[in-house]
Amino acid sequence: MMVSDSRLVLAALIGIILSIVLIVRGRLHPFVALLCGAFVIGPLSGLSLPDTAKAVQKGVGDVLGGIGLVVALGLALGTMLQLSDGAAGLARMMIGRAGARRAPWMSLLVALVLGLPLFFETGLVLLLPIVASAAATLPASKDRDFIKLRLMLSALTGLSVIHALVPPHPGPLLAVTMLNANLGLTIIYGVLVAVPTAIVAGPLLSLITARGVILAPTPALPVVSGVYPTQTWRALFVVLLPVLLIAAGQIEALLPHSLAPHFAWLSLASNPVLALLVACLVALPLLFGARMGKADVQQAIWQETMKPAGAILLAIGAGGALKQVLVSAGLSDLLARLAATGSLSPILLAWSIAVAIRLATGSATVATITAAGIMPGVVAASGVSPEWIVLAIGAGSVFFSHVNDPGFWLVKSYLGSTTPATFRTWSVLETAVSVMGLALVLVLSRLL
Repeated sequence: MMVSDSRLVLAALIGIILSIVLIVRGRLHPFVALLCGAFVIGPLSGLSLPDTAKAVQKGVGDVLGGIGLVVALGLALGTMLQLSDGAAGLARMMIGRAGARRAPWMSLLVALVLGLPLFFETGLVLLLPIVASAAATLPASKDRDFIKLRLMLSALTGLSVIHALVPPHPGPLLAVTMLNANLGLTIIYGVLVAVPTAIVAGPLLSLITARGVILAPTPALPVVSGVYPTQTWRALFVVLLPVLLIAAGQIEALLPHSLAPHFAWLSLASNPVLALLVACLVALPLLFGARMGKADVQQAIWQETMKPAGAILLAIGAGGALKQVLVSAGLSDLLARLAATGSLSPILLAWSIAVAIRLATGSATVATITAAGIMPGVVAASGVSPEWIVLAIGAGSVFFSHVNDPGFWLVKSYLGSTTPATFRTWSVLETAVSVMGLALVLVLSRLL
């Protein structure tokens, strides 16, 4: 390793460790701590202060321009469902008579189904408020936090494995294209890997990781006075509407080339921001009826939406800033070069590259793009099926989410957990998904 490469790795380690220490020991808000880490990494790695500042601005802008709008609209939709009593009705329908023991399995099943057409962030902001309401409907118990956390971790597992392993999610679909893999086979193999991975990393693992974690109390939102409790079918339609819109947008990619141009208009619906905006506009009359235009109703909706939005969006934006500084400094390129010189099997190599870049940059997308970009030559030389390489990259791209991942702070906010508890639950969950996914890819690639 050259001196400049060693300097880059050392700078990344110092900046990331500093961010963690400032958050955990210094009790600083993640927004401030992550920005401190970003401005330390830049100059230490050789970037000038102006270039570091530009990377910070780009990282914040890229994240908030996409995920930020999804989070804000998702918070609004979740608030409407809670204020109208629709979320509680959905929770009762989802859990039914499952009880505390079977509830995590129902939560996982719902996430696997709803997560198929959704971006991870979109599924998270839609599903977790409903799951939290479902936990509140269970009988009172001294283990309420444990039960609630198991439900939410199971839902997160379902969303995560589908997002990482099953096209037409953007990451796997991009890797399919870059590696010339068969889309149909990748979907089939992805489901075979995703389901057992979700079972182990979700309901089973949460029996251990959720034990003893204390969650911040989530104040119950009052049902808006004068609005009758929403019929469950209306709330269900509001939740499924963005799912259906985004799913419709994927139809074009699955059709033969001769038919695809006739359905190009459907691709407009695949934008999660547009889908959630439409869902919010439809939710107002469906959930609140004639009172949707009343000042007290609108004030209640947007006050409760904005309260958590600021802290969540600032933390996510700062995570994007830290990620972009690492990328601009060249760490992802360095790790890709180092991994490509090894002698691992193609599947292990693809997974290792994705893991290294994920740890360094915090971005599953950057990890997927980089790993998929350097693997075509390896695939051609080794003769391994590209579908398994796609899945290995997907599994590696979600390894150990930590402070430079904007998703870490998004999950922490929704769980209501401390930073150490988020490491213990969410980061361990993602690691389990990654390692279990790799193990199944290695086994199934020899059998199929």
